[in-house]
Amino acid sequence: MSAAGQAPAGSLSERVAVGERWIVLVALALAAAGGLLATLRVGDTLMLPSPPDAASLAYAALLFIMWWTMMMAMMLPSAAPAILTYGAMSRRFAGQGATVAPVALFASGYAAIWTVFSAAAVALQLLTRTLIPLTGMMAVSSTIAGGAILVAAGTYQLTPLKYACLRNCQSPLMFFAHNWRPGNRGAWRMGLTHGLFCLGCCWVLMGLLFYGGVMEPAWIIGIAAYVAAEKIIPAGSRVSRLAGMALIVWGTFELYRALN
Repeated sequence: MSAAGQAPAGSLSERVAVGERWIVLVALALAAAGGLLATLRVGDTLMLPSPPDAASLAYAALLFIMWWTMMMAMMLPSAAPAILTYGAMSRRFAGQGATVAPVALFASGYAAIWTVFSAAAVALQLLTRTLIPLTGMMAVSSTIAGGAILVAAGTYQLTPLKYACLRNCQSPLMFFAHNWRPGNRGAWRMGLTHGLFCLGCCWVLMGLLFYGGVMEPAWIIGIAAYVAAEKIIPAGSRVSRLAGMALIVWGTFELYRALN
């Protein structure tokens, strides 16, 4: 075949790659917007004058839906680099005749980790609801508790575990180079593993929701934007250190203000 005859095939391959990237990005944007909207709608139900009884199964179910949609809205967009990288590598391996799984299967493994985290957050919130009172926007009403949350989040930002998880989470090529697995089971396993690394680098930051308000849209968007920045920008580790020190100073000030 002539070079002229090969050009359209190359162009078609490029168009397919670009089309897939746009599909993934649009899907993630819709997931984020839909998740935030659903979070706020369920939150409004929980804040009604006569919400379901806090000890009921209905209340727990609504609380889980709120946390789950919020985590999907916050975390899926920041997973875009890993999802797009998986798609690109899958196309390459498929071109070599290997069997590869769809992008959605990798993303579902990632989402499964945050589903488990959502269930854990609900269980913790229900267990501590009588010990740590929350405001109507689901923020801690105690200044001491708020200060402790800030210090805890800041301290974790400076730990080796944070950096180990962040390295794997923010470097998809390195992650896949060491963890690539073929087939559907492999894609699911890689999604779970990458999700665990990303959970490890920011699970304590999710506690900040209880400082600013679990139902406060600006706080939700702000934390999601920060998490995405940590993962995407090259100096993510420096940003993490600076944020950690700032949170510790802020939390210490809050504790000092509460105790004096």
